[in-house]
Amino acid sequence: MQAKAIVTLEALAERAQGCQRCGLARTRTHLVFGEGDPQADLMFVGEGPGEVEDQTGRPFVGPAGQLLTQILGSVGLKRDEVYITNVVKCRPPGNRVPTRQEMEACWDWLAAQIALIRPLIIVTLGNAATQKLLGRTEGIGQLRGRFYRWKGGIEVFPMFHPSFLLRNPSKKKGSPKYLTWLDIQAVKERLSLLRSQTQDA
Repeated sequence: MQAKAIVTLEALAERAQGCQRCGLARTRTHLVFGEGDPQADLMFVGEGPGEVEDQTGRPFVGPAGQLLTQILGSVGLKRDEVYITNVVKCRPPGNRVPTRQEMEACWDWLAAQIALIRPLIIVTLGNAATQKLLGRTEGIGQLRGRFYRWKGGIEVFPMFHPSFLLRNPSKKKGSPKYLTWLDIQAVKERLSLLRSQTQDA
């Protein structure tokens, strides 16, 4: 079962390598599809690859990715236990936020990843990913910290993007970093509950 899922995701990634659906394809070094457990219960979706990701072809391996790994580790999660990707698979020039048109052009790839992995929870990181998945216009400060029901019974939980936390390093009570520490604990607790419900069903 797991081997079949791996092959299917790999085949999807192979097809994505030739994608020319938007202008980002012209400036990319590598397409950054995603990585992690193909049957993960927990999936993280950011906005787009940065410079290090564009160079390596791997998501969240730069400074923001290293912080994400630490955030996961704070509740006993490892990168290879989750699946990590972005809404757009090619780096926007200058690490700018992807446009609505770019996210729409790339949506089929992300939708297919979600359909193959079938996670219990998707954590959206930052405004772009959160607004795209939830179809909302509010900022991450208003949307974060709550679970939203999504297609197929999947729950979406918005969190601050790690790059935002790097620009706001304070750990004081009420700070983005402090709130993220609470958020990842809430995700871990909810994941444990949903897993137990799935096993009991």
